[in-house]
Amino acid sequence: MSTTSRDATLYLDLLKKAVANTIYEDPSHVAGFITDTAYVAEARESGEDFPVVAHTMIGLKRLDNLQHCLESVIRDAVPGDFAETGVWRGGACIFARGVFRAHGVQDRTVWVCDSFQGFPRTLDDDHELDRDIDLEQYNQVLDIPTEIATVQQNFERYGLLDGQVRFLPGWFKDTMPTAPIERLAVLRLDGDSYAATTDVLTHLYSKVSVGGYLIVDDYCIPACRQAVHDFRDRHGITDEIHQVDRQGAYWRRSA
Repeated sequence: MSTTSRDATLYLDLLKKAVANTIYEDPSHVAGFITDTAYVAEARESGEDFPVVAHTMIGLKRLDNLQHCLESVIRDAVPGDFAETGVWRGGACIFARGVFRAHGVQDRTVWVCDSFQGFPRTLDDDHELDRDIDLEQYNQVLDIPTEIATVQQNFERYGLLDGQVRFLPGWFKDTMPTAPIERLAVLRLDGDSYAATTDVLTHLYSKVSVGGYLIVDDYCIPACRQAVHDFRDRHGITDEIHQVDRQGAYWRRSA
């Protein structure tokens, strides 16, 4: 391994630990199946707690997956940007920008897409599986909305807010149809609901390059998983879905 490669690896390993805050080990909110605020290393690794301070809640395993997908498209020269739809405090997008920085990539953009208003109080789609999602709990316990200025400040904390980062604020049903994104190499969905997942897939999947990746953070949520499979069935997508951990999954686009 060259000195440059070794430095990049060390930087990205530290950046992962920083955005997930496995360094100072902040406690978790109490919500759902989480009944104790204590920091639990295994839960933070698998993204199964609700951090009070950390900039991401996706855990180290899903950050490893994100790194794998990004470095794969860089290595294989798969054209396109990175987009995440549903960013919370911005940690995963910050890490994606860090991957591009570590590898000297200057021609790819990180798209930070979120309502920046939390979850809607009601879901326009009214899909039966969406009725099982406790939107009020999401907004209260997860300390959202996270305002766009806060996410921008978080990028600045890492020295990663620059011209390769673009923000797309608003509800997905409004922003996705006209999103000024031309091509994607990696698309990461973290919208939880059937409606949000469908809105993103409908308007952005066609922009994912062959050889690019589609990551679904909330694949464990029945509404999200059903939206993914309904979309795949409608479009005849048969690429194998790989499980990252209990919650996340991804596939690589072959056609």
